[in-house]
Amino acid sequence: MGIVVTQDELLSRVADAKRTGRRVVFTNGCYDLLHPGHTRLLEQARDLGDILILALNSDLSVRENKGAGRPIVDEAERAEVAAALASVDYVVLFDEPTPREIIARVLPDVLVKGGDWGPNEIIGREEVEAAGGRVVSIPFEPGYSTSSIIERISKIPS
Repeated sequence: MGIVVTQDELLSRVADAKRTGRRVVFTNGCYDLLHPGHTRLLEQARDLGDILILALNSDLSVRENKGAGRPIVDEAERAEVAAALASVDYVVLFDEPTPREIIARVLPDVLVKGGDWGPNEIIGREEVEAAGGRVVSIPFEPGYSTSSIIERISKIPS
Protein backbone atom coordinates (compact mmCIF):
# COMPACT_ATOMS: atom_id res chain seq x y z
CA MET A 1 0.00 0.00 0.00
CA GLY A 2 1.32 3.40 -1.00
CA ILE A 3 1.08 6.94 0.25
CA VAL A 4 0.12 10.29 -1.22
CA VAL A 5 3.06 12.71 -1.21
CA THR A 6 3.84 16.22 -2.38
CA GLN A 7 6.23 16.67 -5.26
CA ASP A 8 8.99 17.81 -2.89
CA GLU A 9 8.46 14.76 -0.64
CA LEU A 10 8.53 12.53 -3.70
CA LEU A 11 11.83 13.96 -4.91
CA SER A 12 13.42 13.34 -1.51
CA ARG A 13 12.15 9.75 -1.39
CA VAL A 14 13.28 9.08 -4.97
CA ALA A 15 16.77 10.43 -4.20
CA ASP A 16 16.99 8.08 -1.20
CA ALA A 17 15.79 5.14 -3.30
CA LYS A 18 18.28 5.82 -6.10
CA ARG A 19 21.14 6.13 -3.58
CA THR A 20 20.35 2.61 -2.38
CA GLY A 21 20.18 1.23 -5.92
CA ARG A 22 16.41 0.81 -6.09
CA ARG A 23 14.84 0.91 -9.55
CA VAL A 24 12.19 3.68 -9.87
CA VAL A 25 9.21 3.21 -12.20
CA PHE A 26 6.89 6.08 -13.13
CA THR A 27 3.50 6.21 -14.79
CA ASN A 28 0.74 8.78 -14.90
CA GLY A 29 -2.86 9.45 -15.80
CA CYS A 30 -6.22 10.76 -14.65
CA TYR A 31 -7.47 7.51 -13.10
CA ASP A 32 -10.89 9.14 -12.78
CA LEU A 33 -12.94 5.95 -12.44
CA LEU A 34 -10.58 3.13 -11.50
CA HIS A 35 -11.14 0.01 -13.60
CA PRO A 36 -9.30 -3.28 -14.38
CA GLY A 37 -7.39 -1.68 -17.26
CA HIS A 38 -5.83 0.70 -14.75
CA THR A 39 -5.04 -1.91 -12.11
CA ARG A 40 -3.52 -4.32 -14.64
CA LEU A 41 -1.26 -1.62 -16.07
CA LEU A 42 -0.14 -0.64 -12.56
CA GLU A 43 0.62 -4.25 -11.61
CA GLN A 44 2.69 -4.76 -14.76
CA ALA A 45 4.48 -1.46 -14.24
CA ARG A 46 5.33 -2.41 -10.66
CA ASP A 47 6.97 -5.60 -11.90
CA LEU A 48 9.51 -3.45 -13.81
CA GLY A 49 11.18 -2.06 -10.70
CA ASP A 50 11.32 -1.63 -6.95
CA ILE A 51 9.20 1.50 -6.51
CA LEU A 52 6.15 2.57 -8.52
CA ILE A 53 5.16 6.21 -8.70
CA LEU A 54 1.72 7.12 -10.02
CA ALA A 55 1.42 10.78 -10.98
CA LEU A 56 -2.22 11.81 -11.09
CA ASN A 57 -3.55 14.73 -13.06
CA SER A 58 -5.04 17.21 -10.59
CA ASP A 59 -8.67 18.26 -11.03
CA LEU A 60 -7.46 21.37 -12.88
CA SER A 61 -5.33 19.27 -15.23
CA VAL A 62 -8.15 16.78 -15.87
CA ARG A 63 -10.58 19.61 -16.73
CA GLU A 64 -8.02 21.09 -19.14
CA ASN A 65 -7.55 17.71 -20.85
CA LYS A 66 -11.01 16.15 -20.67
CA GLY A 67 -13.46 19.07 -20.43
CA ALA A 68 -15.75 20.74 -17.91
CA GLY A 69 -17.61 17.59 -16.81
CA ARG A 70 -14.47 15.86 -15.58
CA PRO A 71 -13.16 14.57 -13.32
CA ILE A 72 -16.02 12.56 -11.90
CA VAL A 73 -14.04 11.80 -8.72
CA ASP A 74 -12.03 14.62 -7.13
CA GLU A 75 -8.24 14.51 -6.87
CA ALA A 76 -8.04 13.76 -3.14
CA GLU A 77 -10.34 10.74 -3.50
CA ARG A 78 -8.60 9.50 -6.66
CA ALA A 79 -5.24 9.78 -4.91
CA GLU A 80 -6.48 7.94 -1.82
CA VAL A 81 -7.92 5.06 -3.86
CA ALA A 82 -4.77 4.77 -6.01
CA ALA A 83 -2.50 4.79 -2.96
CA ALA A 84 -4.51 1.91 -1.49
CA LEU A 85 -3.44 -0.38 -4.35
CA ALA A 86 -0.72 -2.88 -3.45
CA SER A 87 1.21 -2.11 -6.65
CA VAL A 88 1.55 1.63 -5.97
CA ASP A 89 4.21 3.06 -3.65
CA TYR A 90 3.71 6.80 -4.15
CA VAL A 91 0.93 8.93 -5.58
CA VAL A 92 1.69 12.53 -6.49
CA LEU A 93 -0.54 15.15 -8.10
CA PHE A 94 0.43 17.52 -10.89
CA ASP A 95 -1.45 20.58 -12.21
CA GLU A 96 0.14 20.92 -15.62
CA PRO A 97 -1.60 19.55 -18.74
CA THR A 98 1.19 16.96 -19.12
CA PRO A 99 3.55 15.28 -16.63
CA ARG A 100 6.70 16.42 -18.47
CA GLU A 101 7.88 18.68 -15.62
CA ILE A 102 7.52 16.07 -12.86
CA ILE A 103 9.07 13.37 -15.06
CA ALA A 104 12.06 15.65 -15.75
CA ARG A 105 12.47 16.22 -12.00
CA VAL A 106 12.13 12.54 -11.02
CA LEU A 107 14.01 11.03 -13.99
CA PRO A 108 12.77 7.50 -13.32
CA ASP A 109 14.67 4.43 -14.43
CA VAL A 110 11.54 3.26 -16.25
CA LEU A 111 8.71 5.36 -17.69
CA VAL A 112 5.54 3.36 -18.40
CA LYS A 113 2.49 4.20 -20.49
CA GLY A 114 -0.37 2.15 -21.85
CA GLY A 115 -0.22 0.86 -25.41
CA ASP A 116 -2.89 3.33 -26.47
CA TRP A 117 -0.04 5.89 -26.58
CA GLY A 118 2.23 5.69 -29.61
CA PRO A 119 5.99 5.60 -28.96
CA ASN A 120 6.45 9.19 -30.14
CA GLU A 121 3.45 10.42 -28.13
CA ILE A 122 4.81 9.41 -24.71
CA ILE A 123 5.49 12.59 -22.77
CA GLY A 124 8.84 12.49 -20.98
CA ARG A 125 10.43 9.94 -23.31
CA GLU A 126 13.24 12.29 -24.32
CA GLU A 127 14.12 13.25 -20.76
CA VAL A 128 14.10 9.69 -19.43
CA GLU A 129 16.10 8.21 -22.30
CA ALA A 130 18.63 11.09 -22.19
CA ALA A 131 19.21 10.23 -18.51
CA GLY A 132 19.82 6.56 -19.35
CA GLY A 133 16.33 5.29 -18.49
CA ARG A 134 13.96 3.34 -20.67
CA VAL A 135 10.37 3.73 -21.80
CA VAL A 136 8.00 0.76 -21.72
CA SER A 137 4.63 0.56 -23.43
CA ILE A 138 2.26 -1.91 -21.79
CA PRO A 139 -0.39 -3.37 -24.12
CA PHE A 140 -3.76 -1.65 -23.91
CA GLU A 141 -6.52 -3.63 -22.19
CA PRO A 142 -9.42 -3.61 -24.66
CA GLY A 143 -12.88 -3.15 -23.25
CA TYR A 144 -11.90 -0.85 -20.39
CA SER A 145 -12.15 2.91 -20.49
CA THR A 146 -13.42 5.61 -18.18
CA SER A 147 -15.22 7.28 -21.08
CA SER A 148 -17.17 4.08 -21.85
CA ILE A 149 -18.11 3.71 -18.17
CA ILE A 150 -19.38 7.30 -18.09
CA GLU A 151 -21.35 6.67 -21.31
CA ARG A 152 -22.97 3.53 -19.84
CA ILE A 153 -23.88 5.39 -16.64
CA SER A 154 -25.41 8.27 -18.59
CA LYS A 155 -27.76 5.82 -20.34
CA ILE A 156 -29.21 4.47 -17.08
CA PRO A 157 -32.75 5.81 -16.63
CA SER A 158 -33.11 7.90 -13.51
